[in-house]
Amino acid sequence: MTKFLQGWKMTGETIHMKMADGADIAVYHAKSTGERRGGLVLVQEIFGVTDHIREQCDDYASEGYEVLAPALFDREHPGFEADYTGPDFDRAVELARKLHPFDQSLSDVQTCIDALSDRGHVFVAGYCYGGSVAWFAACRLKGVAAASAYYGSLIPKTTEEPRLPTMAHFGRYDRGIPVDDVEAMIAKAPANAEIFVYDAGHGFNSDRRKDYHESSADLARERTLALFRANGG
Repeated sequence: MTKFLQGWKMTGETIHMKMADGADIAVYHAKSTGERRGGLVLVQEIFGVTDHIREQCDDYASEGYEVLAPALFDREHPGFEADYTGPDFDRAVELARKLHPFDQSLSDVQTCIDALSDRGHVFVAGYCYGGSVAWFAACRLKGVAAASAYYGSLIPKTTEEPRLPTMAHFGRYDRGIPVDDVEAMIAKAPANAEIFVYDAGHGFNSDRRKDYHESSADLARERTLALFRANGG
């Protein structure tokens, strides 16, 4: 992952897709390179489909996955991409917690799953806000082979369990997701789920964030790829 990040040049493109409610939203599309392993819907953080998210899409494409990353907040704020601090952060929180319905995100992810499903298995991965979406996609949506959810704050708060193989990744020092809540969830052993705790903070997968933790990011990626490959990818 690290070598890829250092030399990254965008290989995907932004397209537009019609969602189930008729809305036309932007979707970053990265075609698989080499042998196609399946499809992947990659779900954004609250900050939008940023260069970090596009980079993750291209990385998974280099592993053989055709990737779609829908711009979930396009209805409320077209083209939204935020920094991690200041007014951008406040706007991102407002969009995620007040203006954009969570169920709408799940619906848009389902549309992207359906768009990929005629070409093999489809997987879901998500980060932060998208981590919660990925978990609930594994609980509620159709056509998902496996899911990997990174530090989604809603995950320890729910009693819903995945219907298919799922991973959840958390940082031990995440100030927004108490590790005690995560460990309590692990103790309950939710069906079909593996939950991992890393010696890192929130957002450890992004090298744009102060809590980036390279070894944790690399290990979580390896586990995610192994999960996908074990379930049809």
